[in-house]
Amino acid sequence: MTTYAEVLEGVDLKILRPGSLIDVETTSRHYLIECLGGNAMRISGHPEFCPAPVRATLQGSVDHRGMFETGVIGPGRRLFFLLDEHIPLKTSSVLSVHVDLGSAL
Repeated sequence: MTTYAEVLEGVDLKILRPGSLIDVETTSRHYLIECLGGNAMRISGHPEFCPAPVRATLQGSVDHRGMFETGVIGPGRRLFFLLDEHIPLKTSSVLSVHVDLGSAL
């Protein structure tokens, strides 16, 4: 059984162990992210760009004031990531982030 913990402040992808799972809900989508190490990840949840898990690189996220943070996923922020190392995507605002406790520690 998978146990997810809600992240209130944000999580840095680089500190999670490869294989860690992150459940991200935005205002318009629901994403599942698997950490691959560093800022590399597999992401699914967008019906056009990643309906099934695809390899991507998290660039970071931006808050409502425009402050950018490298590698961070957190509520109230928009994620920026690259698919296939060259297709830039930005999510809608993140509502909640949950990290799988069994895989992250």
